[in-house]
Amino acid sequence: MPDSNSLPNAPRVALIGFGEAGEKFARAGKWHGHARGWDIKPERRALMARCGVETGADARHALKDAGIAISLVTADAALTAALDYAPLLPNGALWCDMNSVSPATKQAAAAAVEAAGGRYVDVAVMAPVDSELAVPMLLAGPHAAAAKDLLAALGFSNARLVGDEVGRASAIKMIRSVMVKGIEALSAECAAAAEAAGVLDEVVASLDASERRAGWAERIAYNLGRMELHGLRRAAEMEESAATLLGLGVEPVMTRGTAERQRRAAQKRHERDQAA
Repeated sequence: MPDSNSLPNAPRVALIGFGEAGEKFARAGKWHGHARGWDIKPERRALMARCGVETGADARHALKDAGIAISLVTADAALTAALDYAPLLPNGALWCDMNSVSPATKQAAAAAVEAAGGRYVDVAVMAPVDSELAVPMLLAGPHAAAAKDLLAALGFSNARLVGDEVGRASAIKMIRSVMVKGIEALSAECAAAAEAAGVLDEVVASLDASERRAGWAERIAYNLGRMELHGLRRAAEMEESAATLLGLGVEPVMTRGTAERQRRAAQKRHERDQAA
């Protein structure tokens, strides 16, 4: 089993939140001897050891001696995590906020971390984490370059600097999400209407004729599945996208609708599972 000698240049890393992303990163990174984690859910904490991550007794223990902390909580908990845990960071430690939240949320989190003596980094994860440590990331803020080096030592191979301003990476991610998540929601709404009218096959054929990538039947099924599985998390992210647009003076009409569609898809699956 790999141990701390297998990554001699890697910093001590604290994982705050251990969902899908944290699990995949830890398994791929083989951070045995380098990583300690904390999650508010006991079942997630129980998984850490199997991924080479020491389980912290609490957040303070997880953050002790960390050179870099990676925050991977849900969007609605990102600011709370920064506010609660910033005082527990070792002086000068990096807080890499990889959560999908608005620039304003990241700036508020940065203020808390910096006031406590930590160094905040705005990180945007730009694709699903299926590619693990090769997932593309954007880094922004005055400490982004330092974070890029430490993340590389941990195995992250596809990070790019996008500026010295906290919120810039998040702005790119949030504004891009308006399109990416919006297309998912629009395809779901289109399919629901087409099914109600009894014309789904004809609508799909028309869409296929106008775009020669993956067929729309495949895309709709894929999008619906992703929405049902991740809709609550994505709805929270889209609320942050709406906040981003409001900050830019753009009324987020479709973005708010996308959040609601994502949320309803997840709730529908939950109700179906409960009835099964």
